[in-house]
Amino acid sequence: MTVFCAIGLMSGTSMDGIDLAMLRTDGRDFVERGPAGFVRYEAAFRRRIEAGLEEAKRIERRDERPGSLAALERDITERHAKAVDAFLDSEAKGWGLPQVVGFHGQTVLHRPHVGLTVQLGDGGLLARLTGLPVVYDMRANDMVHGGQGAPVVPAYHAALARALPQPYAQGYPVVLVNIGGISNITYVPRSGDPVAFDTGPGNALIDQWVLREGGVPFDADGAIASEGGIVETVVARYLDKPFFAKSGPKSLDRNDFTLAEAEGMDLADGSRTLAAVSARSILKAVEHMPEAPKLWIVCGGGRKNPHIVADLREGAERAGAAVILAEDAGLDGDATEAEAWAYLAVRSLQGLPLTFPTTTGCREPVSGGVLAKL
Repeated sequence: MTVFCAIGLMSGTSMDGIDLAMLRTDGRDFVERGPAGFVRYEAAFRRRIEAGLEEAKRIERRDERPGSLAALERDITERHAKAVDAFLDSEAKGWGLPQVVGFHGQTVLHRPHVGLTVQLGDGGLLARLTGLPVVYDMRANDMVHGGQGAPVVPAYHAALARALPQPYAQGYPVVLVNIGGISNITYVPRSGDPVAFDTGPGNALIDQWVLREGGVPFDADGAIASEGGIVETVVARYLDKPFFAKSGPKSLDRNDFTLAEAEGMDLADGSRTLAAVSARSILKAVEHMPEAPKLWIVCGGGRKNPHIVADLREGAERAGAAVILAEDAGLDGDATEAEAWAYLAVRSLQGLPLTFPTTTGCREPVSGGVLAKL
């Protein structure tokens, strides 16, 4: 068993900053989780990324960088390099120098129906700036093989599920839920490949709503939503969208859901209603699972919204399932995606599959990633 020390970097659809995490792993079942950290983007830089989402709509080929996107890509990469240097000098000091970096970059466009996904991030530049080998662009090869390019995290989710402590180790089927800007699930059976797909909006609509209506970037601890109520007609409008009737594999671009259905609500009702949309869209995913899960494990920033978690728990318990937070199982719900990118980088080095027909719709299990050496 060859064990690698790896660092994973993730900037997700919430666009709030860079998650970093270290692992020692063989890319299979051995996972030793290490230190983790987070570097928040300042508000002005987040606005630059948001503007970049609009410019990215003009992209027709993966290598195109119209308008300001080339400069934005360079700046995103440089920020990741500074984050790595600071992380290795602080939180990760003494854990050893990583042998590889798994670099996600910032998704600015995802159009699986035309085989196009674009993540801003220059792996070669990151390797030069950090002095470390970098595996990047881990979604593209999946699309070459007929997949949707997302979600890619399920291989790591499955490894975590196989190593759950008691009393959770017997709770198959297990579903790991990541609630970021977009939510996705990984269904892990007792044996066989995982099943995975995006389930719908996670935090993105809530963040957009409270920024537009209240001038704040997110609803911290669900405080705004706690003053409001659920407008069921709005929830119904969202859940009636054709996306939810489709079976997996399926994936979303951040712009596939908008605030159009939420117009007319006040600030608090909107925040509470969109939290309900997030939770119920996750629960609706059971319709496309091989079997109803016995255990849900909630990761990602959305687990900090008590309304999303309470709604999810209420619905799951009615079906006889338990809902726990990642920390209840000894995991770090903030670091899971960054850890996944470290794990996937090691799998890429070994030519192991990153995606499966049951997770992205690729024709066969397929590896991926580009290695940038020094």
